[in-house]
Amino acid sequence: MILTRRLAHLYAGLVLFGISTALQVRAGLGLNSWDVFHQGVSVHTGLSMGAVVVLASAAVLLLWIPLRERPGLGTVSNVLIVGTVMDLTLRLVPPPAALTVRIPLLAGSVVLNGIATALYISARFGPGPRDGLMTGLCRCTGRSTRLVRTVIEVTVLAAGFLLGGSIGVGTVLYALAVGPLIQFFHRRFALPEPPAPQAGAPAVAD
Repeated sequence: MILTRRLAHLYAGLVLFGISTALQVRAGLGLNSWDVFHQGVSVHTGLSMGAVVVLASAAVLLLWIPLRERPGLGTVSNVLIVGTVMDLTLRLVPPPAALTVRIPLLAGSVVLNGIATALYISARFGPGPRDGLMTGLCRCTGRSTRLVRTVIEVTVLAAGFLLGGSIGVGTVLYALAVGPLIQFFHRRFALPEPPAPQAGAPAVAD
């Protein structure tokens, strides 16, 4: 039963994450740092933004090899699903022209991203490619999570900006709001940890 709920959280989180990133693109008011990079690469390659997300995720996953990080089901599913759902959503949702629509769309996309990330984390099936890169670098370099995360985010944001990605109020809103939102929703979506097997008792699968 717990395994079923974890899988539901995993795949609901990944689908909602893809939808939320596409909606933030459609709002046209600025993207998070990684999506600024994805958009910039998309502009220069002619690939869809979702395809760039998939390829970039796979490339980041290759960087796990020298860092000796181990992907989980959630990691691989993240690579395959988020960009695919993002492209599908971009095809279905036209870009709104009115600012009175774009502002609520931006706010809603950031909240939805917080919900999606909290669901994904609560499933406990392994980190996403970018989070695994961060934790691997922290372990190998001995640097703090804050420093490594900041260096990665600033690097991809600068690269994306130089490539023509969209930076704006949405970039700032995402940076300030998504952490508290994830924390808030994670408390509500948290799943019980499986009970530790007692000494001498056979292990029971979910």
